[in-house]
Amino acid sequence: MAEKNYDGPILEIDKLSISFFTRLREIPAVMDFSAKVMPGEALGLVGESGCGKSTVALGVMQDLGVNGRVVGGSIKFKGEDLGQMSDERLRDIRGKEIAMIYQEPMASLNPAMRIGKQLMEVPMIHEGIGEKEAWQRALEVVTDVKLPDPERMLKSFPHQLSGGQQQRIVIAMALMSKPSLLILDEPTTALDVTVEAAVVDLVKDLGKKYGTSMLFISHNLGLVLETCDRLCVMYSGEAVERGSIEDVFDQMQHPYTQALFRSIPLPGADKNARPLKAIPGNFPLPHERPQGCNFGPRCDYFEAGRCDQGSIPMFDVAGNDRHATRCLRFEEIDWNAPVVAETTHKKSEPGDVVLKMDHLKKYYEVASNALFGGGDTRVVKANETLTFEARESETLAIVGESGCGKSTFAKVLMGLETATEGQILLFNQDIQDTPIEARNPDTVSSVQMVFQNPFDTLNPSMTVGRQIIRALEIFRIGQNDREREARMLELLDLVKLPRAFAERMPRQLSGGQKQRVGIARAFAGGAKIVVADEPVSALDVSVQAAVTDLLMEIQREEKTTLLFISHDLSIVRYLSDRVMVMYLGHVVEIGETNQVFSPPYHPYTEALLSAVPIADTRVKKKHIVLEGDIPSAMNPPSGCPFQTRCHWKDKVPGGLCEREVPPMRTMAEGHQIKCHLSDEELQGMEPVITMAAE
Repeated sequence: MAEKNYDGPILEIDKLSISFFTRLREIPAVMDFSAKVMPGEALGLVGESGCGKSTVALGVMQDLGVNGRVVGGSIKFKGEDLGQMSDERLRDIRGKEIAMIYQEPMASLNPAMRIGKQLMEVPMIHEGIGEKEAWQRALEVVTDVKLPDPERMLKSFPHQLSGGQQQRIVIAMALMSKPSLLILDEPTTALDVTVEAAVVDLVKDLGKKYGTSMLFISHNLGLVLETCDRLCVMYSGEAVERGSIEDVFDQMQHPYTQALFRSIPLPGADKNARPLKAIPGNFPLPHERPQGCNFGPRCDYFEAGRCDQGSIPMFDVAGNDRHATRCLRFEEIDWNAPVVAETTHKKSEPGDVVLKMDHLKKYYEVASNALFGGGDTRVVKANETLTFEARESETLAIVGESGCGKSTFAKVLMGLETATEGQILLFNQDIQDTPIEARNPDTVSSVQMVFQNPFDTLNPSMTVGRQIIRALEIFRIGQNDREREARMLELLDLVKLPRAFAERMPRQLSGGQKQRVGIARAFAGGAKIVVADEPVSALDVSVQAAVTDLLMEIQREEKTTLLFISHDLSIVRYLSDRVMVMYLGHVVEIGETNQVFSPPYHPYTEALLSAVPIADTRVKKKHIVLEGDIPSAMNPPSGCPFQTRCHWKDKVPGGLCEREVPPMRTMAEGHQIKCHLSDEELQGMEPVITMAAE
């Protein structure tokens, strides 16, 4: 039996191939994949959806379901081949030595069982220890994952915790038996960026404290930079580049790695002067992979007759430690050549004000015993005195964590809800009290929405063309079917989808293609204002660039006003002309993008900037982790909404922050901050993000 103090590789995957078998064919999901994780080391596995990252993790867990099978190579854990183990030995290892944390915390928690009991089960089953000792260990681990009031947490049910707290419990559960290997499969995708920063911090600390090795699966290169020592980039079932973080980030040797970095908005990217470069073409389906190099058809350096022949092995990169690439031409390519921007654009000047909100409030009344009715009603203050305006051709980003009121304000603007107080002027018309069913078709078509998840917004039983034509009918566009058909094809051109897609069903489209159909539908009635609610957060990095680019292009042509709701500050910095930061229903800062991204900041904006992972080794960030969770809008704190988590509060004398809501103050023309800090304190703030000298 392998010992805990084993000093060889904890995990060694050698030339692993995994296939799934359907009635029709064998579908290779992972081919010739090798990776090694040493004791205490964290390996990041990066790639787009469908590239085989999770399949590798499930292979390690020996949990490939009925159809999945390892068809080549081996996976060794502490020198033992997992494929050769008995079921009993595997069961023993799986909970005790190897633990896995999934993307969705509720998938790992039993909703009918108290947290403490779920945690205690792990060592009681795997190590046979008694209840008292298991309770002590559960208490210790819950304290380790920095949850407030551990005793109360252990007595709670999962539904009584926030998403971030649930994810910490799942991490605590994984640590209960002090495993040697922790597999994290996109553990922070469902979390807010500030919570994500705290969880990532936690994972790093625990890795050090317990000496656990980690396999960290993610599509976010910034997160991998902050959590891992080494990196493996996957594309279409194969590892295409492996090496230390510094080697791969600063001396990449594979065209796909390079293309990935060019498609993410790093500091310095600019939508006009230095636009992002989307990867051309589409990700190949597993049974349609090309000959030779899988990335060949989308590669800038492709050479016919050479890159499309035979299978391409991994080559070692000279001079670097364990750095390898699956590219025949890696020694011939000038990796330092500057990116040539294909097109640069003139900055579009914002036109007249098309939307004006004045002291908008939206309150909801809920029964305090919401489940069974009765009792007193309580008020949820979703939006507090929102005031701002947006102009033609302008992109205004609305930023904040879940529960800050971003989506409520979008619903009121769309007419899905009516305002409690205040005014919304759309082209100088009052619309705050008119629900959507009472709005005329012109008003409805001029304000449209692109949603976060393209899968939920398309009708699965209607062709793409029919869904767009349906929107045209509702907006009364076109005299007859022929005109509407022609307009529908123009809209497909507008969102750069082949006209043949009109006949396809949504299930035949990828996520990025579905999102384009959603955008085509939003623009069907000639929308003047488009509310984009996290429109790219469900998409892969490389697809994000293409969809973002598309929105910008349509905006330039149609002079649309874009209200871009997001918590990804990298994309906000790249896209937006102005930024509005919200917290618990309040606007806490608003200004032009460069004003909001450089000091003075509202303390919340400062924390948000510090939380965003940036995939650039030259970036230095001030480290601020927010304590505690966002208060409930049903029971907001007195005074400043942010005072319960603000680390600048001590600088304001006399408990003012706890007593009074701060006034909105103008820092410079167009830049306002809602904060009690003195002018001296605000002006003395240091930048959060700085670039190290080249």
